[in-house]
Amino acid sequence: MPDPRFFEDLGPVPLAELARLGGAELSDPAAGDRLIRGIAILAQAGPDTVTFLSDRRNLADLAREPGACFVTARDAAALPDGCVALVTANPHGAYALAGRRLHRPRMAGYEARGADVEVEEGVVLGAGVVLGDGVKIGRGTRIGPNTVVGPGVAIGRDCDIGPNVTIGFTLMGDRVRVLAGARLGEPGFGATAGPGGLMDIPQLGRVIVQDNVTIGANTTIDRGAFDDTVIGENTKIDNLVQIAHNVRVGRNCVMAAHTGISGSVLIGDGAQFGGRAGVADHVTIAAGARVAAASGVMKDIPAGETWGGVPARPIRHWLKETAWLARMASRRGPEGKGTGE
Repeated sequence: MPDPRFFEDLGPVPLAELARLGGAELSDPAAGDRLIRGIAILAQAGPDTVTFLSDRRNLADLAREPGACFVTARDAAALPDGCVALVTANPHGAYALAGRRLHRPRMAGYEARGADVEVEEGVVLGAGVVLGDGVKIGRGTRIGPNTVVGPGVAIGRDCDIGPNVTIGFTLMGDRVRVLAGARLGEPGFGATAGPGGLMDIPQLGRVIVQDNVTIGANTTIDRGAFDDTVIGENTKIDNLVQIAHNVRVGRNCVMAAHTGISGSVLIGDGAQFGGRAGVADHVTIAAGARVAAASGVMKDIPAGETWGGVPARPIRHWLKETAWLARMASRRGPEGKGTGE
């Protein structure tokens, strides 16, 4: 279930209502009165939650006791006993609609200080700082002017948060440094087909920032779609970096400016990224790997290897190919002129 510090639960809701909302047909009409309290991904679905299955290859991830599942007619028979099938042509879209009905993000209000805020001794708050309901800030932390800290956010001790920062849906460790204009916890980029065209998929996860992390100016770290986005201990992130939802970054990683990490990427400890490196979604960058500047990573990189180019490949291969192309371009033709002239 989504963290109640950051999301308001709107349930329980009868299963029949969710079926109507998603344009789905119940496999067992008698189950229409069953109450559903939330949505969950396949691996975390329980008796009082609804999930979705849009690809049979993901069936192995389905929990043993899901309450209900949006599914296509072709895959309905594959669901385990006790799981009510909600048959629809668009399981993902129906799941998104159910998420909107069952959960609502808690947003910062307009008052400077919300209810139940806990601020330890030695905290310094700049002019115009907004603290949402239930915010917790540890001893010795400094927060710059006009920064907004959303409801439920916890910030550790001896952190340094710059001006004009927005922090929401985030749990932050000690001695974290966040420079001006950074955005933590905004919804990740995810859309699916809905009744009226494309619609946003609810982003119900969090951002976890461990101790001693540095986050550069105007960097954006999106919260997870359901699981968390995690930044490992002592990782250093430059200015203008984009980290998408569900990304997990290990410890002691380095990302230079304009690096872009797509959703659900896994990054091992000690990985390094040159400026303007880009990584496609669901890729694994193993421990100690290095990505050269301006590279485009489309597939997994093994531990300790250095890759470069677009698409990225082992750097020796890339350099050899680049050198070969340069030689071919400069070869002289039969009239003594280079082919590139």
